[in-house]
Amino acid sequence: QVQLVESGGGLVQAGGSLRLSCAASGRSVNTYAMGWFRQAPGKEREFVAGLWGLVMFTRYSDSVKGRFTISRDNTRNTVALQMNSLKPEDAAVYYCAVGRTNRASTMPSDYEYWGQGTQVTVSS
Repeated sequence: QVQLVESGGGLVQAGGSLRLSCAASGRSVNTYAMGWFRQAPGKEREFVAGLWGLVMFTRYSDSVKGRFTISRDNTRNTVALQMNSLKPEDAAVYYCAVGRTNRASTMPSDYEYWGQGTQVTVSS
């Protein structure tokens, strides 16, 4: 069993930055795919960023590419999402997730464990 706890969400003005962190316990996450997803009210959960492999391949959705950066700290068993140049449309509950395998995927169904989510609000 893996437990994930996100932190770092909050209220920020458009153009500002936030850094989300996801602490994992119960399993080392450095050999599994890790992902960040978000869900806004009335919308489906969507892929934001993913990281996998020992060399830490990364992938981003087109909407956040160039603004968000996903990273992993193997010694602390944590995954972070640095979010810069935030826009009002980035507002959502953000979730981190552990993949079922190390296979890269943008599909929520390919992730086995999820955190409780952290709210990000961006004011215009």
